[in-house]
Amino acid sequence: MGAIKTGWDFFQDQILGMHWLKDLIGNLLVKAGMGESRFPGEFLHFFIYDVIKIFVLLAVLIFLISYIQSYFPPERSKKIMGRFHGIWANIIGALLGTVTPFCSCSSIPIFMGFTSAGLPLGVTFSFLISSPMVDLGSLVLLMSVFGGKIAFAYVIVGLIVAVVGGTLIEKLHMEDQVEEFIRQAQNVEIESQKLTVGDRMNYAKNQVVSTVKKVAPYIFVGVAIGAAIHNLIPEHIVRSILGEQKWYAVPLATVVGVPMYADIFGTIPVAESLLAKGAGLGTILAFMMSVTTISFPSLVMLSKAIKKKLLGTFIGIVCVGIIIVGYLFNIFGYMLL
Repeated sequence: MGAIKTGWDFFQDQILGMHWLKDLIGNLLVKAGMGESRFPGEFLHFFIYDVIKIFVLLAVLIFLISYIQSYFPPERSKKIMGRFHGIWANIIGALLGTVTPFCSCSSIPIFMGFTSAGLPLGVTFSFLISSPMVDLGSLVLLMSVFGGKIAFAYVIVGLIVAVVGGTLIEKLHMEDQVEEFIRQAQNVEIESQKLTVGDRMNYAKNQVVSTVKKVAPYIFVGVAIGAAIHNLIPEHIVRSILGEQKWYAVPLATVVGVPMYADIFGTIPVAESLLAKGAGLGTILAFMMSVTTISFPSLVMLSKAIKKKLLGTFIGIVCVGIIIVGYLFNIFGYMLL
């Protein structure tokens, strides 16, 4: 057991966390005469280290996940989900969301395709919730920052929110709240193209390039905000607003996250800094879930596909689920740290 723990710690710290890179950048900044000062020395240390680490992990993860995703085109995913019923269908929908696009806006066109294909509304919403919230990339990147316990707990509760949310929407029988053009869309069965290993490799490479270009601005902004919080905002201020004991911290973090638009890769540097400054773990996770799942731009897109009543129900269910998760992590999260 000792050898396994040592190996796991090495993998988590040196492979995922890239602590060797952190030490290297720190030494280079010291030699450049900027290693001791809080600004710009420590600010640059945080910024350069996190940007390089996130882009490296991002490229590797997108390549691997996109390669897996090439086996699950929309037509095949529809067939897989169509074989299941009840709660199992919601679970499969949520799990399929883990190998699909990295942000909520990218997930909405697939959600629309699933809905027009006649899949149960609750199942498609389980997919829509889980896709941006708990993709495989979030698991690995969370492990690199917060450790395996928190990462796995985040993914599990995210899947629970997706399954419960989709199930509740299914029970409310709100199919008439889907816009007519989606319900009346003709579903054409397309035979999935047989791809070679080379085709899948090229697909994965193209996904790396296109996704990195799309999310790069959010990563730079997210890391800059994280560096500013880490080095310029006093710890007592963060604790006084977002500490575990503040009852309003979780709802506040959830509401603050809605106007923003980023994926998990842009929010983690901010979350890392907030945790270091004493913000509650549940408060931070609520913020991350809100930004990635119910951001304002994604809600605008979704409003074109569903009517106001269903949109409001979706927002309400997800917000309540996120807030409950936030409070639970604030109460019991110390066991994961």
